[in-house]
Amino acid sequence: MLTRRELLAATVGAVAFKNEALDLCERLILRLSSDPSAAAEDEDFWIQIQQAFTLDRSMVNLNNGGVCPSPRVVLDALKRQLDYSNQAPSYYMWRHLEDEVEAVRQRLARHFGCDKEEIAVTRNASEALEICLFGFDLKPGDEVLTTTQDYPRMVNTLKQRERRDGIVLRQVEIPVTPRSADEVVSAIEAGITNRTRLLLICHVIFLNGTVLPVRRICELGRARGIPVVVDGAHAFAHLAFSRDDLRCDYYGTSLHKWLMAPIGTGFLYVRRDKIRDLWPLMAAPAEKDDDIRKFEEIGTHPAANHNAVAEALTFHELIGPERKEARLRFLRDRWANRLRDEKNVRFHTSLDPEFSCGLTTVEIVGIEPSALVEWLWKEHRIFVVAIQHEQFRGIRVTPNVYTTLDELDRFADAMLLAARKGIG
Repeated sequence: MLTRRELLAATVGAVAFKNEALDLCERLILRLSSDPSAAAEDEDFWIQIQQAFTLDRSMVNLNNGGVCPSPRVVLDALKRQLDYSNQAPSYYMWRHLEDEVEAVRQRLARHFGCDKEEIAVTRNASEALEICLFGFDLKPGDEVLTTTQDYPRMVNTLKQRERRDGIVLRQVEIPVTPRSADEVVSAIEAGITNRTRLLLICHVIFLNGTVLPVRRICELGRARGIPVVVDGAHAFAHLAFSRDDLRCDYYGTSLHKWLMAPIGTGFLYVRRDKIRDLWPLMAAPAEKDDDIRKFEEIGTHPAANHNAVAEALTFHELIGPERKEARLRFLRDRWANRLRDEKNVRFHTSLDPEFSCGLTTVEIVGIEPSALVEWLWKEHRIFVVAIQHEQFRGIRVTPNVYTTLDELDRFADAMLLAARKGIG
């Protein structure tokens, strides 16, 4: 039987990265360049990061936008705590492990740059954002404004409120590859009316990785007295930023994407003075009206998942947010630069660092995206996802820190072959 003391001893060992690959990684960090762009090209360091994962290298996984594999240290922590819980869940999970969510809350708050009493640990970005979208008091005729490129689940949330509550959903079209932040802000501002009561925007658009000027949009909403909910599903641990960089009041994100935490983890940030007026998605007692924890009233759930987020944060901080962002952009440029001059290749993501990072959508004109996805998998064992939108289409390509240069070169070779000779 795994005892509490044994579990804690194992956890401490994991946090300290008593693992040869990660010990070496820590030593390599000491000699890394302080310039993130230079560090992004230091393969001695990144090879050790790649070794921290247990992966199927017979395939090239370039669809990390939905959910990412966790590094081994995170997976080990998850398994350890599940084993410990399973000995007597009502005792070990509820009395020993559940309280450790407070340490995770504190770690997430420190990383995001807010107070721990402003972070609710959720199961994903959808749950975090639906708390907000269902939680505002809205009357029939009140308008909620978002874009035509927003995430379908969030759009459907608002459409349900249309059917049930009589609110009005308005969606504005923004540029696919913006040339300036002004283009995006102007499009959103033009969609605001005297009935607009809420704005929903993406930090990073899931379709093509466009980074929106969140701070300016939040300031626009604040000047008009309109709350702004930020969908950060593809931004947290992808880009290096803090809450104060955005000046947002509401932010929801997944942690099983770019942070590579266990599947089924996320968080919701609500500025402290806004908590009382936001209803929880599931009922909470009145005495929790001002408590961020009211948003965590979801019933029985595994403690192991949210506790192992701490390991994912440690791994992320070991790499360094700025180094990671630079590496993701370096990996994108590795394959994109080989394709950008092909006459029948169209990028539906701006390659300007202001507007993108690791998530990119590209099209080969004349080839259906779904057919290209199937061909890449069947002929090359490369996994990507097709994107079909009224404004553009293509395949979405999302490498991560475990992706090797050879894998990206294989992808670029396959795309060049498809672009020049077709896939028929």
